[in-house]
Amino acid sequence: MKKKVFFTGFLQILLVLSILSCKSTPRTTTPPSTTQSGGASQALLNTLRDATDNAAEARKRAVDFESPQYFPSDWDAAERQYSSAGNLPRSTDAEVQQAINSFNASADAYNELFRKTIPLYAQAREDEIITARDALIATGLAGTFPEYLQKPDDISLLALSQYEEEKYYEARDTAAKALTEYELLNIGANAYLTRQRIINLDFTTYDPENFDKADEIGLAALDEFESGNYVEAKDLGEEALLRYNLVLSAGWMAYASGKRDSANSEREHALFLKANIAVRDFFRDADVIFNQAEAALMAEQYENAAINYTESEVRFVLASRDTEEKRRIADEVIKEAEEKIEESDETARHAEIIIEGGER
Repeated sequence: MKKKVFFTGFLQILLVLSILSCKSTPRTTTPPSTTQSGGASQALLNTLRDATDNAAEARKRAVDFESPQYFPSDWDAAERQYSSAGNLPRSTDAEVQQAINSFNASADAYNELFRKTIPLYAQAREDEIITARDALIATGLAGTFPEYLQKPDDISLLALSQYEEEKYYEARDTAAKALTEYELLNIGANAYLTRQRIINLDFTTYDPENFDKADEIGLAALDEFESGNYVEAKDLGEEALLRYNLVLSAGWMAYASGKRDSANSEREHALFLKANIAVRDFFRDADVIFNQAEAALMAEQYENAAINYTESEVRFVLASRDTEEKRRIADEVIKEAEEKIEESDETARHAEIIIEGGER
């Protein structure tokens, strides 16, 4: 009985404390979902959020397709409008509505910029692809290995189809893939042609280590390309091409050095024969080419040096031959003249004898 009275009293005390607590603490209320006293409606705020997102999305698309580069002044105006919209107050329905209108206008401005940009952007990508494709065809290997050209051609046509369907992001990525394939094929074609040139000139012996390493790396690059690993294929292809060019350069350097010795020897022979006097203009032209070869050699332009040394060597040989021919002709003229003088002397002696005999 005592426990029941105690428990009842305890409940009464808790009830009193609860009432006192409610009187001393202000009651908090959850704001309504649609409107607040003196504030903007939630519906308008949601619309504002959507307008803000739309403007940001339109801006990003314009940036992704390089509108600032194509129309810089229009872009600056759109940016000012977008920044102004972001700074507008949003306390009342009227203010929020004004911000909504401003963001919608910004989205329209960015979309108009994109509309003007997209054909220019697409044309630029097409020009890049055509340039890379033409360069590949110019190597002459497209006819030899048509299967490698077919794949990027098909990718390019897919990019065009996506563009016509207004799938601009897909078209952009597909075009980039086609361009990458053409560029990689160009690297491979140049490496192959450089290798063939080394073999045709018999330059492999000048740097066999780099030549063998280039072959190894080139095959690895081809494997990566066929596996779709374009970054690795590009790096390996460029390294193979670099090594082939080092071999070619070493070959031309050695070849140019040998041709310099030959050209200089013929030059010295021509000077010995006095070709610089006998055929002055011809010798001078040969000497100009020889000096150009010397300058190219100093500049490490070994192929040009070798070509100029070869040409000057031929010209010095011809200068020497012309000089010798002139000397031969001159000798014959002198000999003929001497013979005529001797004949004239003999005739004079005969005449003298006759005259002397007549006097007797």
